[in-house]
Amino acid sequence: MYDALELTKVVRKEVCKCWQGKFLAKYYRFRATRFYGGCATADISGCNLRCGYCWSSNVVWRNLGKFCEPEFVAQRLNEIALRNGFRYCRISGGEPTICKEHLLEVIKRINRGLIFILETNGILLGEDESFVVKLREFPNLHVRVSLKGANEEMFSKVTKAHPENFRLQLAALRHLKRWKISFHPAILIDLYTEGLLEELKQRLAEIDRTLPARLDHEFLIKFPHVVKRMKEYGLLP
Repeated sequence: MYDALELTKVVRKEVCKCWQGKFLAKYYRFRATRFYGGCATADISGCNLRCGYCWSSNVVWRNLGKFCEPEFVAQRLNEIALRNGFRYCRISGGEPTICKEHLLEVIKRINRGLIFILETNGILLGEDESFVVKLREFPNLHVRVSLKGANEEMFSKVTKAHPENFRLQLAALRHLKRWKISFHPAILIDLYTEGLLEELKQRLAEIDRTLPARLDHEFLIKFPHVVKRMKEYGLLP
């Protein structure tokens, strides 16, 4: 078992750096994807959780990729979106909030006609409310917080992290609501019984009564390495 905030410090040393006054982060792929009806995607390396169902673990957990400047990342996203007629762009794969300064510089350079979707587990947004405040600068930003359980126990089973780290995910939702940033929560619905889903909805309603209706359902993609790990975690029979 590990603490997500301590793992963040370790991973940050591998995937983030400042070079000649610029904040760089490691990426392993840029692509057009079908998500959100069509989305320009930059896949970033490094994560502060070890989820049993992670599809990108072979690259992301090993901190592979090349360091990229924020100008380059934004340019690639803008170009992919323009070429394909997309309205959306995102950073996916790993956890983009680990390289905080880099992320802010990327979003700053995204064309205002595009919506930037920040896909995050919310751990660092929950830990540092001042980070959330900085996100208010971007009117074209939407945050998707991927919740890893209905409660502390389930969170720990899914991620192998300390149970109390789950509260940081919920804190992220509170901070985003407080600062009026567009956001919604998401879950891997395959892991939830009816009872667990109801428990999560109750906790979400305590934060904002509209959140249960805004809960996004993601579905499991059974890649062989994902199925193997989920069995090891006790998430699949």
